[in-house]
Amino acid sequence: MASPATGPELLGTRLRHLFDLLDADVAAVYTDLGLDGFRPRFTPVIRVLAASGPSSIRDLAQAIGVTHSAASQTVAQMVRQDLVSITPGEDARQRIVSLSPKAEPLLPTLEAEWAATTAAATEFEAELSFPLSRLVDEALDALRRRPMRERIAAAAPDLIARARVDRGH
Repeated sequence: MASPATGPELLGTRLRHLFDLLDADVAAVYTDLGLDGFRPRFTPVIRVLAASGPSSIRDLAQAIGVTHSAASQTVAQMVRQDLVSITPGEDARQRIVSLSPKAEPLLPTLEAEWAATTAAATEFEAELSFPLSRLVDEALDALRRRPMRERIAAAAPDLIARARVDRGH
């Protein structure tokens, strides 16, 4: 069997695998803490709401560094678990997210877990030749400047045009 690719060929696949490994282990810690079904992506939302009070989904997305869509999906999952509630904002399109009474007692445990996870991540990064968090920041900045779609189109300018012809468009 061939060894796994180590170059850019399977970058997305390998990044998903890395994320899955990290996410699954943090989720296992939540299970160990008696928080079955609690997802690692919930903690940043809860921390922002605990620190800042009720927030719009747009403000939450900006505070935790994800898209509006990703924040909205996370909040929807949290509503289903009764961790947050949503009320209409001043604007009909705006929704304000607040911590639920069920989430309030979780704050000390989540803060302790966050501190432990941060310490573990710091130790993890110390084993690497370059801090992963810094590399992720640089990668996100590079993709904001020039999205991957543009990079693919530049690498193979005729690829999409040929596909459209092949599909009869």
